[in-house]
Amino acid sequence: MEALVTSSMTSFYYSFSLLPREIRQAITTLYAFCRTVDQIVDATPLAYGADVASRHAQLEWWRRQIDAIYGSGAIAPLVRPLALVVERFAIPKQYLLTLLDGVERDLVQQRYVTFEELKSYCYSVAGVVGLMSIHVFGYRYDESEEYAVNLGYALQLTNIIRDVKEDKDRGYIYLPLDELERFRYAEADLQAEVYDDRFIELMRFQARRTRTYYNRARAALHPDERATLYPAEIMDAIYYRLLEKIELGNFDVFRRRYRVRTPHKLWLATKIWLYAKLLSRRR
Repeated sequence: MEALVTSSMTSFYYSFSLLPREIRQAITTLYAFCRTVDQIVDATPLAYGADVASRHAQLEWWRRQIDAIYGSGAIAPLVRPLALVVERFAIPKQYLLTLLDGVERDLVQQRYVTFEELKSYCYSVAGVVGLMSIHVFGYRYDESEEYAVNLGYALQLTNIIRDVKEDKDRGYIYLPLDELERFRYAEADLQAEVYDDRFIELMRFQARRTRTYYNRARAALHPDERATLYPAEIMDAIYYRLLEKIELGNFDVFRRRYRVRTPHKLWLATKIWLYAKLLSRRR
């Protein structure tokens, strides 16, 4: 399962690669589960008429496996590494079920009328991932749960800003429809990839809100947790830099695919890891 993550060379890999071996293997297993259930939904765009019923069935199989992990049923060999992580780090069952509900929501909902509606989706597919992750990293303060959820919102909203074109091409619009209306930018404009002042102002609004979630996360992170939760801080730094690049590029997301280059990711990861090591020695 580790190859699933490391071969993609994602920002998650840069965050996890500096962890101690046991924690790295556990978080990689957890992330592989998240990727696996997400790809059940994302493997083929709904716009192309993929078999929705079969994907519901696959997600239901995972629900039964999660029931087995927390109960006494038979666990498939594929699921055993996840079961070991759940037991070792006491990850609540509801987190895994909420993630399944979140990814399954993409099978039945392709538009979000308000931000509050979108926020509940972001909690299911990103906030609970943060909560599961801090169980593996280890945390001592209740505020760290607030940190994990708000950082999950920030990362997911950054993805939504970056992936407007890709999501639209797959049949999804994650920008709240009432906000499109507020900026007089119609869904038809988005489908036609109209890039004008209306779109730029709409996206600036999305970016400002996303920054508030980065700020809320950082404010909730207890100083004593920084030596332990540094992988999350690495994710924060990489995705915040991605948001900055999109802003500096004036949100030209229809024609450009924004990314943080590998050397910059490595530099951010190394800097934050070294600071975490310094903090741990001062304890």
